[in-house]
Amino acid sequence: MAVLLLGKIRNGNEYAHTKKRRFRWRSSAIKMLTLALSAASTIILGLQSLNVWAGLAFALVALVTVLGAVEPFFNWRSRWVLMEETQYRFQRLADDLEYLMATTAPSDLTHARIDDIFRGYQDIWGDLSRTWLEHRREPTPSLGA
Repeated sequence: MAVLLLGKIRNGNEYAHTKKRRFRWRSSAIKMLTLALSAASTIILGLQSLNVWAGLAFALVALVTVLGAVEPFFNWRSRWVLMEETQYRFQRLADDLEYLMATTAPSDLTHARIDDIFRGYQDIWGDLSRTWLEHRREPTPSLGA
């Protein structure tokens, strides 16, 4: 029973790890792309002597505006941090269970002790789901705000 629970905890930890990496990458990519486009458009606007450059600069400004609107909508940074916390909690729970298994004879591993850890496992998933829904329910900040 303890081994099954440990497997479930590790699967949860791997889920959080995979999602965390994906959200961190997306958050960083949007920030870097926004920065690069903003800088490029500012430089190009400085070269306004050519109409082609001014047109390109305004196109880049438009892209920066779009990316600025997309990032808060998807909120990848918040998701990344949420998965970081979830992964920490799953790892901590796995450590607790491994310690319990290492320091307790198999015959002394009671359902009550394992149930406590299982409740912790369920709490992690419950907190993750609740927080995820809260983030999705928040209104997306407008560009003028």
